[in-house]
Amino acid sequence: MTIGRFEPEPEAARKEFRQLAGIFRKLAELDLPSVKMRWLSMGMTHDFEVAIEEGANLVRIGRGIFGPRSE
Repeated sequence: MTIGRFEPEPEAARKEFRQLAGIFRKLAELDLPSVKMRWLSMGMTHDFEVAIEEGANLVRIGRGIFGPRSE
């Protein structure tokens, strides 16, 4: 699970998401005992679409459902 740095433009997170997806795939290829690489959790309400395009299969959409946090 990761959260990309917040940038006004979601596209700015693409490079980081792509790198993380590469790390995920490399770990999965190692076929480590007792390690199942099923979930790649990247992205939040602001940038989940870019995260999905780069391979995320689990995203967090809290603010998009519940609205902004109250202080």
